[in-house]
Amino acid sequence: MGYNFVRLVMRFGNSFFYNIIEMEEGNRVNRQASVAVKRLNHNSLRYDAKKNWQLYIMLLLPVIYILIFAYVPMGGALIAFKDYRIKKGVFGSPWVGMQHFVNFFNTPNFPMLLKNTLALSVYSLLASFPFPILLALAINECASRRYRKTVQMITYAPYFISTVVLVGIMSNFFSLRTGFVNSVAKLLGAPQINYMGVSSLFRHMYVWSGIWQSAGYSAVIYIAALASVDESLVEAALIDGAGRLRRIWHIDITTILPTIVIQLILAVGGIMGIGFEKVYLMQNPINLDVSEIISTFVYKRGMTQFQYSYAAAVGLFNSVINLVLIVMANTFASKVGSTSLF
Repeated sequence: MGYNFVRLVMRFGNSFFYNIIEMEEGNRVNRQASVAVKRLNHNSLRYDAKKNWQLYIMLLLPVIYILIFAYVPMGGALIAFKDYRIKKGVFGSPWVGMQHFVNFFNTPNFPMLLKNTLALSVYSLLASFPFPILLALAINECASRRYRKTVQMITYAPYFISTVVLVGIMSNFFSLRTGFVNSVAKLLGAPQINYMGVSSLFRHMYVWSGIWQSAGYSAVIYIAALASVDESLVEAALIDGAGRLRRIWHIDITTILPTIVIQLILAVGGIMGIGFEKVYLMQNPINLDVSEIISTFVYKRGMTQFQYSYAAAVGLFNSVINLVLIVMANTFASKVGSTSLF
């Protein structure tokens, strides 16, 4: 019995040490493989950089631009938590914590600012988002290449009109006394309306002028996506007797659906980030109750009243809301479908 016990112990010990040696050998092989993969990736990146150095040089400028104008200014968000004084600088100014945020939330204008911003942004998103898609599908269905290019150029051209010029055109076109619309209305015996001064018309004027200006530009990405439609699918659909609308619905829209989802996620993430330039230029004392939004409020407080910390706090609040919205939209898109930003 003692002999059998010794044999059992020896067998267990041999097996134990053999397993340890095997594990060490496996770990050594894995480490060697990991080093080889890292070295291969490093060599591949170096080889790719040498081979395509022109592309890396072209990429360098936008990367520097993003670093300077997107990442470096993030450090300035610190003044949102300080009582910033120009003489003392960012780090020398006294710390006030969340005081500016509390003041903004308690201001009597906060509900109005939030309501106007959301109303204008959501209205703009719902009204303007489908138009580039419809325009791209319509241009893609044009048989004549020359006609397609002409329509694309005409619809794309308004994008190059600056915001200041666009608002000036709108002011002249809808002027109460000399505007084209009111002149035609006068000839027809219809009442003349001060379109730029009626509060209820402000959002409509803002949104639909924006659609006219940017629909052609926004359609470019969808036109490019439609170029990847598989022609064999179109031919198969024609053989099966599918009409134009069915081909558009089952082939074209299905092909550009990932692009639509990405664009929608980005649009939802920018709901609170509506720019102030056009709103500020269209703003007047008559329509102030619907045209005052967070971005114009930040501009007035920061640039005209020199309340830099307060304006930075409001802007930071705006950015955080945008971040939360884009993360929520991306999470929803990834759960519902297979397309997402990250």
